[in-house]
Amino acid sequence: MGLVSISDKIVIHRYTNTPLTLPLLISITQTTVGIVLLIFGGIPNEASLATSTSAFGSGVFHGFAGLLLIKTLFSQEVSRTIPVTQSAPIFTALLAFLILGESISIIQYGGIIIAVLGSALITLRTNDGAHGVFLHKSFYPLMFSAFLFGAGIVTGKMALEELPILYTHGLRTLATALIFLCFALRSEPLADVKSLLSKRSPALLLVAINDFITAQAGLIMLLWALSLGPASLVAAVAGTRALFTVIYSMCITKVWVGALGEDMSTRSILTKLFSTVLIVAGITAIAI
Repeated sequence: MGLVSISDKIVIHRYTNTPLTLPLLISITQTTVGIVLLIFGGIPNEASLATSTSAFGSGVFHGFAGLLLIKTLFSQEVSRTIPVTQSAPIFTALLAFLILGESISIIQYGGIIIAVLGSALITLRTNDGAHGVFLHKSFYPLMFSAFLFGAGIVTGKMALEELPILYTHGLRTLATALIFLCFALRSEPLADVKSLLSKRSPALLLVAINDFITAQAGLIMLLWALSLGPASLVAAVAGTRALFTVIYSMCITKVWVGALGEDMSTRSILTKLFSTVLIVAGITAIAI
């Protein structure tokens, strides 16, 4: 999933003109994946209205979270954006405690506080004119996105208690695609997609590889893990995506200058690494 974030940012930074172009492309690929899975997999005997609704609802949460993430990613660095959204285990642990009855220890509460501090630190900006430090405005929608990702994981866990992985994945994928399509089916994103098609842009290949292979592998493994263990633990381990994303972005920017539009100053790199380590440390404590 760290690779998914990097690929998305390359497409957004180098090839698209609107924040809704990528969601429109994703809605096309994910609708295809969802329909294929449901047609060939069929409806399992153990499926009920309640569990199927949970699976579909998980995709709805994931869709709205993804929209907020991509909109922010359009104008912000991937190495600052993804770590904040990967504070989702904070909300997963709390929701799992309230809904699924999973317990939260003192160490986990401490982990939640550390992860929040790391998420805030990575979005801090300095104001030279006022000689102050402030939270970037992107922090708030990204934290709400993290909450929605956490809700999606918990509802996905509820579905997987009875449903098979591929059926759950098919419903989630279709729901996410429908949310993306509802918001992205507008004139400007459509014109942008038509332009990419007419130019045979490399962005189309990147999106295809990302959405048909990389993202599917990551999401299916996430659901597989959810079917085997508690939601708070799975979300915490999956949250290490933040660290991989920062490492990938640093390596790619060194090799391919300008690919991601990253600030590669020493101060920026150290802030990102320290903040991400805090987030990972916090979610590791949640996993204990």
